[in-house]
Amino acid sequence: MKAMSLNGVQGRREIKHEMTQLECYLLRNKLKHYMEIDGHAKANGTYQIRSVYFDNFDNKVMNQKKEGNFERDKFRVRYYDGDTSFMNLEKKSKRNNLTYKQKCPIDAQEYERIRSGDIDWMETDSRPLMQDLYWQMVMLQLKPLTVVDYEREVFIYKYGNVRVTFDSKIRTSLRNNDVLNPNITMVDTEPGVVLLEVKYDEFLPGVIRQLLQVSDLRAGAYSKYQISRMYG
Repeated sequence: MKAMSLNGVQGRREIKHEMTQLECYLLRNKLKHYMEIDGHAKANGTYQIRSVYFDNFDNKVMNQKKEGNFERDKFRVRYYDGDTSFMNLEKKSKRNNLTYKQKCPIDAQEYERIRSGDIDWMETDSRPLMQDLYWQMVMLQLKPLTVVDYEREVFIYKYGNVRVTFDSKIRTSLRNNDVLNPNITMVDTEPGVVLLEVKYDEFLPGVIRQLLQVSDLRAGAYSKYQISRMYG
């Protein structure tokens, strides 16, 4: 059965597990014989991700995640490997058991205007996602709240459009939203924890499903944002 779409975006399935560094090492060595390494990665197979997440004074986004709401949205601004010349505004939505991600470009000056509370221009912006964020900021008082850094390693399997990611070295800025500052103070969260995420379209191929049968994996709905907010 074909996955449903939201605003023209195809829904994907997403499975998350928490694992140790040793479990990550063992699973990685299995996957590399069947899956391709993401071509955007550096020579060591990883890249750095920095995001700033939006939330409000009631911690609406974090609480909806913790409570496992079937319908929830999360906004963030993200860039890779310290390159602030290429950033995206992203909206990740959950509808029942499917995940949808929309994104559009955003530049550093625009983010700084948003961070300072100068948002009136967003109402008539040509990017629908920017308008969407504007109304969320007006009605729900969303604001950029917390910066999260982590290291990602990605394996790809083209059949089923499968992506297996390992996210580690998760760090948080607590309540500092200065995402463009390379010298922002970041705090380690759980250094020994690796978050495994498996993302696919309509089906998960049997060979990948079999490879992922690692003992003692702890299934959960953890997110990097949720983990970061445990520290402030």
